[in-house]
Amino acid sequence: MNFLGLEIGGTKLQLVAGDETGRIHARRRLAVNRAAGGVGIRAQIAAALPELMAAHPPAAVGVGFGGPVDWQTGRICCSHQIDGWHEFELAVWLREQTGRPVFVDNDANVAALGEALHGAGRGANPVFWINMGSGVGGGLVVAGQLYHGAAPGEAEIGHVRLDRTGTTLEQRCSGWAVDRRIREGIAGQNGFLAAAVAQQSAAGGEARHLAAALAAGDPLAQRILAEVADDLAFALSHAEQLLHPEIVVLGGGLSLVGEPLRAALARALPRYVMDSFQPGPRVALAGLGEDSVPVGALALAAGRWVG
Repeated sequence: MNFLGLEIGGTKLQLVAGDETGRIHARRRLAVNRAAGGVGIRAQIAAALPELMAAHPPAAVGVGFGGPVDWQTGRICCSHQIDGWHEFELAVWLREQTGRPVFVDNDANVAALGEALHGAGRGANPVFWINMGSGVGGGLVVAGQLYHGAAPGEAEIGHVRLDRTGTTLEQRCSGWAVDRRIREGIAGQNGFLAAAVAQQSAAGGEARHLAAALAAGDPLAQRILAEVADDLAFALSHAEQLLHPEIVVLGGGLSLVGEPLRAALARALPRYVMDSFQPGPRVALAGLGEDSVPVGALALAAGRWVG
């Protein structure tokens, strides 16, 4: 059975055709023009749909949207990155475009579903997903089903407070927060990380140099990694105490640091986990890479579609 999956983010737009196994048969990946807003993104979707649907007629459509949504109705609350989505009835609009049932959820939830069913979390229960990109999001899958708390949200790990002043995990471990840590840390330094950042033409995206700097043994990169892992471990310990996931799956741009980040978090997490829960959950990198959301969108459509 064919399904259509959409990933609608602040910088990336993907449309995929695939099946209930999570296998992608065709893909359209488009760059988002932030200035064109939601109207521009919808125009891109409308232009790409006919060819994709003609080649792979879907039974239903699943969507992972980068922002808070009403998963029961498919209405978008807002996007924190792109204008033109406030209270937009995305499911209704897509049903008009496709003539198929449409199911919409937050992109972190959808990625969690993809990884739980077809990625690094396959066979584990529960599965907790954390996405470290421009923001920090989370998702929880229990017995193969997304956990949905009372509206308007759930599993918002990025907004867990790290101290009584209100500092959140997102303020410490999002991509932009790690970029800031690096810019502050390289002042007066002359190591690998400082030299790599110095080659940039403009500020921003400094975290992309972390993996290479760690491979080169750069002390500043090692210190920043340890700080990030410790903050992540402290926040995730609350999820462990409350929800006791069998596995924590790391995704998003910052997870591209790879094994050094995974290993650092796996070492740090037991320090904050109660004795009876030791050694704590397994920690894994996303098994689907950049396809966590589109594969999850296929799973969302397949799981909620009633033929």
